Amino acid sequence: MGIDPDPLVSGEQTLRFRIRDLAHEDLDGVMAIEKESFPSPWSRALFEEEIGRGFSDAIVAVDVPGGSVAGYAICWTVGYESHLLNIAVRPDARNQGVGRSLLKECIRRGVRAGGRTITLEVRAGNEPALSLYRRDGFRFTGVRRGYYTDTGEDAIVLLREIGEDDAV
Repeated sequence: MGIDPDPLVSGEQTLRFRIRDLAHEDLDGVMAIEKESFPSPWSRALFEEEIGRGFSDAIVAVDVPGGSVAGYAICWTVGYESHLLNIAVRPDARNQGVGRSLLKECIRRGVRAGGRTITLEVRAGNEPALSLYRRDGFRFTGVRRGYYTDTGEDAIVLLREIGEDDAV
Protein backbone atom coordinates (compact mmCIF):
# COMPACT_ATOMS: atom_id res chain seq x y z
CA MET A 1 0.00 0.00 0.00
CA GLY A 2 1.27 3.49 -0.74
CA ILE A 3 4.59 4.50 -2.17
CA ASP A 4 7.83 2.61 -1.82
CA PRO A 5 9.48 3.49 1.53
CA ASP A 6 12.60 4.60 -0.36
CA PRO A 7 11.13 6.88 -3.03
CA LEU A 8 13.30 8.35 -5.76
CA VAL A 9 12.27 11.97 -6.01
CA SER A 10 13.04 14.53 -8.65
CA GLY A 11 13.25 17.97 -7.09
CA GLU A 12 11.83 21.11 -8.60
CA GLN A 13 15.17 21.86 -10.27
CA THR A 14 17.83 19.30 -11.23
CA LEU A 15 18.66 17.61 -7.94
CA ARG A 16 17.60 13.97 -7.78
CA PHE A 17 17.46 12.24 -4.45
CA ARG A 18 16.18 9.19 -2.67
CA ILE A 19 14.70 9.06 0.82
CA ARG A 20 15.66 6.16 3.06
CA ASP A 21 16.31 5.30 6.70
CA LEU A 22 19.26 7.00 8.37
CA ALA A 23 22.31 4.71 8.65
CA HIS A 24 25.57 5.03 10.57
CA GLU A 25 27.45 5.77 7.35
CA ASP A 26 25.28 8.88 6.85
CA LEU A 27 26.29 10.53 10.13
CA ASP A 28 29.25 12.54 8.80
CA GLY A 29 27.01 14.15 6.17
CA VAL A 30 24.20 14.69 8.67
CA MET A 31 26.56 16.31 11.16
CA ALA A 32 27.97 18.67 8.51
CA ILE A 33 24.44 19.85 7.64
CA GLU A 34 23.44 20.06 11.32
CA LYS A 35 26.43 22.25 12.22
CA GLU A 36 25.83 24.53 9.26
CA SER A 37 22.09 24.84 9.91
CA PHE A 38 21.71 25.41 13.66
CA PRO A 39 23.39 27.63 16.29
CA SER A 40 23.24 24.74 18.81
CA PRO A 41 23.54 21.55 16.79
CA TRP A 42 22.55 18.12 18.03
CA SER A 43 25.45 15.87 18.98
CA ARG A 44 26.43 12.85 16.90
CA ALA A 45 25.34 10.68 19.83
CA LEU A 46 21.78 12.04 19.63
CA PHE A 47 21.54 11.04 15.97
CA GLU A 48 23.06 7.63 16.72
CA GLU A 49 20.35 7.03 19.34
CA GLU A 50 17.64 7.59 16.71
CA ILE A 51 18.90 4.81 14.43
CA GLY A 52 16.73 1.79 15.05
CA ARG A 53 14.63 3.38 17.82
CA GLY A 54 11.17 1.85 17.47
CA PHE A 55 9.07 5.02 17.67
CA SER A 56 11.53 7.18 15.70
CA ASP A 57 11.60 7.76 11.97
CA ALA A 58 15.13 8.94 11.23
CA ILE A 59 15.40 9.49 7.49
CA VAL A 60 17.81 10.98 4.99
CA ALA A 61 17.55 12.27 1.45
CA VAL A 62 20.61 11.19 -0.52
CA ASP A 63 21.77 12.44 -3.90
CA VAL A 64 21.31 10.10 -6.85
CA PRO A 65 23.83 9.25 -8.10
CA GLY A 66 26.50 9.61 -5.47
CA GLY A 67 24.73 9.03 -2.19
CA SER A 68 25.76 12.28 -0.46
CA VAL A 69 23.34 13.38 2.26
CA ALA A 70 21.18 16.24 0.94
CA GLY A 71 18.98 16.47 4.05
CA TYR A 72 17.54 14.59 6.99
CA ALA A 73 14.59 14.52 9.36
CA ILE A 74 13.80 12.97 12.73
CA CYS A 75 10.17 12.38 13.67
CA TRP A 76 8.69 10.45 16.59
CA THR A 77 5.23 8.89 16.65
CA VAL A 78 3.85 7.98 20.06
CA GLY A 79 0.19 7.12 20.39
CA TYR A 80 -1.82 9.32 18.06
CA GLU A 81 0.75 12.10 17.80
CA SER A 82 3.77 12.53 15.58
CA HIS A 83 6.33 15.16 16.45
CA LEU A 84 8.95 16.52 14.05
CA LEU A 85 12.07 17.00 16.14
CA ASN A 86 14.63 17.99 13.55
CA ILE A 87 14.82 18.65 9.81
CA ALA A 88 17.53 20.29 7.74
CA VAL A 89 18.77 20.46 4.16
CA ARG A 90 22.28 21.01 2.84
CA PRO A 91 22.57 24.68 1.74
CA ASP A 92 23.25 23.87 -1.94
CA ALA A 93 20.22 21.54 -2.01
CA ARG A 94 17.71 24.01 -0.54
CA ASN A 95 14.68 25.17 -2.54
CA GLN A 96 14.75 22.00 -4.63
CA GLY A 97 12.02 20.01 -2.89
CA VAL A 98 14.24 18.10 -0.46
CA GLY A 99 12.76 19.59 2.73
CA ARG A 100 9.19 19.21 1.53
CA SER A 101 9.81 15.59 0.50
CA LEU A 102 11.36 14.79 3.88
CA LEU A 103 8.41 16.41 5.64
CA LYS A 104 5.90 14.46 3.54
CA GLU A 105 7.74 11.20 4.23
CA CYS A 106 7.67 11.91 7.99
CA ILE A 107 3.93 12.54 7.74
CA ARG A 108 3.40 9.38 5.70
CA ARG A 109 5.30 7.27 8.21
CA GLY A 110 3.51 8.94 11.10
CA VAL A 111 0.11 8.00 9.66
CA ARG A 112 1.26 4.43 9.14
CA ALA A 113 2.37 4.31 12.80
CA GLY A 114 -1.07 5.47 13.98
CA GLY A 115 -0.53 9.23 14.15
CA ARG A 116 -3.50 11.54 13.73
CA THR A 117 -1.65 14.83 14.17
CA ILE A 118 1.89 16.06 13.69
CA THR A 119 3.35 18.90 15.73
CA LEU A 120 6.59 20.83 15.64
CA GLU A 121 8.39 23.85 17.00
CA VAL A 122 10.15 26.27 14.67
CA ARG A 123 12.20 29.37 15.43
CA ALA A 124 10.02 32.45 15.14
CA GLY A 125 12.53 34.02 12.75
CA ASN A 126 12.89 31.02 10.42
CA GLU A 127 10.75 32.35 7.57
CA PRO A 128 11.73 29.68 5.00
CA ALA A 129 10.64 26.90 7.37
CA LEU A 130 7.47 28.72 8.41
CA SER A 131 6.57 29.16 4.74
CA LEU A 132 7.13 25.45 4.05
CA TYR A 133 4.94 24.40 6.97
CA ARG A 134 2.15 26.85 6.08
CA ARG A 135 2.13 25.60 2.47
CA ASP A 136 1.78 22.07 3.79
CA GLY A 137 -1.28 22.86 5.91
CA PHE A 138 0.22 23.38 9.38
CA ARG A 139 -1.60 25.84 11.61
CA PHE A 140 -0.44 27.99 14.49
CA THR A 141 -1.24 26.61 17.95
CA GLY A 142 0.97 28.64 20.24
CA VAL A 143 4.29 30.19 21.20
CA ARG A 144 6.93 28.83 23.55
CA ARG A 145 8.63 31.95 24.91
CA GLY A 146 12.44 31.71 25.07
CA TYR A 147 12.31 28.07 23.92
CA TYR A 148 15.67 28.22 22.14
CA THR A 149 18.07 28.70 25.02
CA ASP A 150 21.04 29.39 22.73
CA THR A 151 19.49 32.64 21.46
CA GLY A 152 16.44 33.13 23.68
CA GLU A 153 14.30 33.05 20.55
CA ASP A 154 10.67 32.02 20.78
CA ALA A 155 9.36 28.85 19.15
CA ILE A 156 6.21 28.86 17.08
CA VAL A 157 4.21 25.68 17.72
CA LEU A 158 2.47 24.30 14.65
CA LEU A 159 0.07 21.40 14.19
CA ARG A 160 -1.43 19.54 11.27
CA GLU A 161 -4.07 16.84 11.13
CA ILE A 162 -2.82 13.77 9.30
CA GLY A 163 -4.76 10.85 7.90
CA GLU A 164 -5.07 8.11 5.34
CA ASP A 165 -4.75 10.54 2.42
CA ASP A 166 -1.23 11.29 3.67
CA ALA A 167 -0.27 7.61 3.87
CA VAL A 168 0.15 7.13 0.12
